Amino acid sequence: MSQNSLKARAAGLLELAGIHLDGPAPTDLRVHDERMFSRVFAHGTLGFGESYMEGWWDAEDLPGMFTRLLGARLDTELKSLDTLMTHMKARFFNLQRGEHAFEVGRTHYDLGNDLFKAMLGKRLVYSCGYWAQAGNLDDAQVAKLDLICRKLRLKPGQRVLDIGCGWGEALKYAAEAYGVQGVGITVSQEQADYASSLCAGLPVEIRLQDYREVDEPFDAIFSIGMFEHVGVLNYRTYFEVARRCLPDNGLFVLHCIGSNGSINRPDPWIEKYIFPNSMIPTAAQTATALQDLFVVEDWHNFGADYSLTLDAWRTNFDTGWPQLSQRYDDRFRRMWHYYLAASAAVFRSRRNQLWQLTLSPHGVAGGYRVPR
Repeated sequence: MSQNSLKARAAGLLELAGIHLDGPAPTDLRVHDERMFSRVFAHGTLGFGESYMEGWWDAEDLPGMFTRLLGARLDTELKSLDTLMTHMKARFFNLQRGEHAFEVGRTHYDLGNDLFKAMLGKRLVYSCGYWAQAGNLDDAQVAKLDLICRKLRLKPGQRVLDIGCGWGEALKYAAEAYGVQGVGITVSQEQADYASSLCAGLPVEIRLQDYREVDEPFDAIFSIGMFEHVGVLNYRTYFEVARRCLPDNGLFVLHCIGSNGSINRPDPWIEKYIFPNSMIPTAAQTATALQDLFVVEDWHNFGADYSLTLDAWRTNFDTGWPQLSQRYDDRFRRMWHYYLAASAAVFRSRRNQLWQLTLSPHGVAGGYRVPR
């Protein structure tokens, strides 16, 4: 197919979403190199992202453009061999076991604490904030941490496990505000080192460890933004680990992104450049994996809050870019913009959700009153 034919095909598809090639609107797509058309139709969303990283196209309002694309479901028109291979690999190969479990830590979370300090705000919390009564990112993150602690009914002296502890902020908050002691595990060496320093002087232990290796008692468990890295072939094992570490009267709060779909299809661009071996769980997969292990006391969805969180991260990233540019090049800047903008659009369009599941082994006696 000729370049002109590919361009005409692209223009027709984009118009279904109210987007015009080289139009005047902030959500219109401005083309700088027409090789992007053949690359996109050959490689789908992978080609779309890579052509943006190369500077072949731009949009003034990148999140808005992605929201229009997703709202019109144009991503379903861009399936390619790359999409199929990514999906098949995720479905049939256990990419989150053994050494593979640490790959996302090395590829993404070990990029540099300078990057995440600039982006994430006062607290290094790399997950959705709770904006119900918050007017800024820092308040939304504190509100989220406190919400989790209240859902767990934490009391002084309890021992808490954080599966996927990140930079240690959640355990630090729980120890200081609720008087608990805890253990945090992560697959990122950068995170483990930072968290150990952050929690120095508190009754908190940080480990570089695979969650499958944990087999000891805790009064409560939380896991924030880590389940997305577990993989469907390991969901049951994940919940079995949590169950064996929790007493009959314990509580477990799982905070994770969730998919509306019946099956998960990892995006090949995200898989290659941002989160290798990651997968967004569906409600059906999650419910099946925890069956006969836990009672679902509450399933809380505040997915729209993730768009606000991602917008704030993008603003922080841009503000910090003059300093970050001394270490990261412009291709990285464009990659990061694409990642944050596309992610915000996924939540604006309600294609993905943000769930907090509160789980108990046998059901809370007399019922569980849900804090919000």
